[in-house]
Amino acid sequence: MKISSAFRAALIALAAFAGLSTAARADSGFVTLTIHKAGWIIGGSGGSGVLNFRGRAYGLSTGGLDYGLVFGGSKTVLRGRVSNINRPSDVAGVYGAAGAGLAVGRGARAIVLTNQKGAVLELTGQQIGLMANADLSGLAITMR
Repeated sequence: MKISSAFRAALIALAAFAGLSTAARADSGFVTLTIHKAGWIIGGSGGSGVLNFRGRAYGLSTGGLDYGLVFGGSKTVLRGRVSNINRPSDVAGVYGAAGAGLAVGRGARAIVLTNQKGAVLELTGQQIGLMANADLSGLAITMR
């Protein structure tokens, strides 16, 4: 049985449209996180934040571990956009990063992270404290 080229083109267009309609439903929101971090070789972080999504505010909790060259303590306040989410719970998950940095007093931070659900955090902010790091780190965000 031979499929006509017009029918084949219509099937391809329908499949492409179905894929785009799923992505088109994804939305974005704004996140503010306050993270306290301390460590000596192995470090830990914890904090809280707020997700503003579709006119409502949702409380967030953060926690994480760092392993590598970690020394000091800091407080970081990050603000930014979260994209590719369909519901507030899509923000919850584990975000991983490898990085290096040094903060003495005040310093600027910028980071882009993605979790297993595809949520993308694009954050910038200020870091205060004494912190030197060259490590692998993970940040877990949960809904409160």
